[in-house]
Amino acid sequence: MDRIVIIGAGQAGLSVAAHLRAKKFDGPITLIGDEATAPYQRPPLSKKYMTGEIDLDGLLLRPANFYDDQKIDLILSTSVTSIDPQAREISMGTQKMGYDTLVLATGSRPRLLPDAMGGDLGGIHYIRTLADIDALKTEFTEDARLLIIGGGYIGLETAAVAVTRGLKTTLIEAAPRILQRVACEQTSDFFRSLHLGHGVDLRENTGLVRLIGTDGRVSGAELSDGNRVDVDIVVAGIGILPDTTLAESAGLKLDNGIWTDALGRTSDPNIFAAGDCTSFPWRDGRLRLESVPNAIDQAKVVAEAILGRTDPYIARPWFWSDQYDVKLQIAGLNTGYDMVVTRPASRQGAVSFWYFRAEELIAVDAANDPGAYMMGKRWIETGKTPDPLQIADAGVDLKAITVRDIA
Repeated sequence: MDRIVIIGAGQAGLSVAAHLRAKKFDGPITLIGDEATAPYQRPPLSKKYMTGEIDLDGLLLRPANFYDDQKIDLILSTSVTSIDPQAREISMGTQKMGYDTLVLATGSRPRLLPDAMGGDLGGIHYIRTLADIDALKTEFTEDARLLIIGGGYIGLETAAVAVTRGLKTTLIEAAPRILQRVACEQTSDFFRSLHLGHGVDLRENTGLVRLIGTDGRVSGAELSDGNRVDVDIVVAGIGILPDTTLAESAGLKLDNGIWTDALGRTSDPNIFAAGDCTSFPWRDGRLRLESVPNAIDQAKVVAEAILGRTDPYIARPWFWSDQYDVKLQIAGLNTGYDMVVTRPASRQGAVSFWYFRAEELIAVDAANDPGAYMMGKRWIETGKTPDPLQIADAGVDLKAITVRDIA
């Protein structure tokens, strides 16, 4: 039987392996991860795992016996160092392994602060892996002075946990507003008010000039507004990059990630890719998504394609973020929006923001309003657009709103 080797033991890699077995593929499957822990959920790391609400067992995507039961050869704490597409062989240091089909599920990696800005000092943390969070948890002590660099969702989620645990938290964002890259002004305003109300020292239009160290450890920061703050810990949430190192060295085509066709096949017909590391066809262009749903859904298409199916991957983007007692649910992609409609909800503190482009509904941000999220997601996925004026009227039930098909 063909040997399938999967590089990357995260959500996408495991999903490929599990779906192959669910579809009765009984050939050898090898799943290789560079971390010491079996595949686990990443979203709870900065939230419930950080706060101690769930432990390591609660993070695991599958119980320990799953891999033996499914005859999946799980290799941990091992880095793949190169791929030889001509020989259909990978290298793990001095060890080599052949494959018939290879899947790259290498995920993404955080952008790092440059050494010239103090990025080599102790006390600087990133939010990506279990090891990252375990190291950070030991320093999350009451009254510690925390500086968060970056006002995206990772930075805001970290701030929510930190303030709740009694840390003195400062968050800086170089752009004019938090969430500027991913959300409208109304969503930014909502979360700015939320964090200020919980005591976060939130500073927009404020970048980092450099971190200051004492005895090799961060002790302060010089900011672009001329101020200096004393800090004990730094969390940098300045974005992530697709991990394309292996793909690039193997000569695979790249395009804001590992280029794939609609089936997840790369420029090498024997190599597929899935998850955060990929870009794939989307409408008239290409798209790269950083989300759990994308990793799972794309992985299923890849598994099916390996088995000979030709159904293309059609992304249905959705995301979520938990901050304090607010659950933000996002449906669709807001790229190119030209109008935002605010809809208050009956529940206090709940609201939704509806993005339109050329009178077409393209995305919804729903804060503590699951009904708005579900209805918006359904309309977007079925190609329907609601009347914006009725959306803005909280007195009109969502189910009674007039919708039209998108031409």
